[in-house]
Amino acid sequence: MGYVFNFHDAIAYEQWFNKPQNRFFFDLEKRLMLDMLKPVRGDSVIDIGCGTGANLLSFVEMGLQVTGLDPSPYMLDVAAKKLGNRADLHRGFAEDLPFDDNSFNYACLVATLEFVEDPQKAFEEACRITKDKIFIGVLNRYAIKGIQRRIKGMFIKTVYNRAKFFSVWELKQIIRTILGDVPISWRTTCQLPVMHGNIASRIEHSLLQRCPFGAFAGMVVTLVPRYKTRTLPLRYNVKRTTDTAAG
Repeated sequence: MGYVFNFHDAIAYEQWFNKPQNRFFFDLEKRLMLDMLKPVRGDSVIDIGCGTGANLLSFVEMGLQVTGLDPSPYMLDVAAKKLGNRADLHRGFAEDLPFDDNSFNYACLVATLEFVEDPQKAFEEACRITKDKIFIGVLNRYAIKGIQRRIKGMFIKTVYNRAKFFSVWELKQIIRTILGDVPISWRTTCQLPVMHGNIASRIEHSLLQRCPFGAFAGMVVTLVPRYKTRTLPLRYNVKRTTDTAAG
């Protein structure tokens, strides 16, 4: 089992989230996700590892049918207070999703693979229940901020001590291993971890998103149906005709 956020983690996350600078970075990540996923109003989406429901709230406001899943009852409690009956919330693990095949148009795993026991299995399950697109958002292994988190974790106990960080290249390798040659696009944001405001926002939405070293990396996978075919024998009777010889 991967790391499950406890009561103190849930409180600490909400306190972190409510700070203006952190909300600025969350808004950058949310905008990147929505720009890449391009969800259609009325479609269904599941947020796997939904935490306290910040992304769920964004999907609700866009008119989507929203489902959230998280292993932490404490994070789900916070999400339920935010969303009420506007989202369908489930407790469960990413590696064993309690949904039928092709249940959703979209799936999101944002800062989820970092904390699961088996990232590849979690992605396989997301593919199984999703019809159209999957968005993966990760804390970038090679970003300056990612390096800072790992160094800090050497001296202070944080949730990041339990996290496995990924790079753009590692994500692509996982996807190719499972799905083969499918359409993939990626971008990064939070290039400037010490800046926020209008100037930083304009810089973040520039061509820098193609830099693979932003603190938050987003990747969209377009799912392509694959079919196996086999030759079916065709049985038919040949009608024989008898010609009468003239004589």
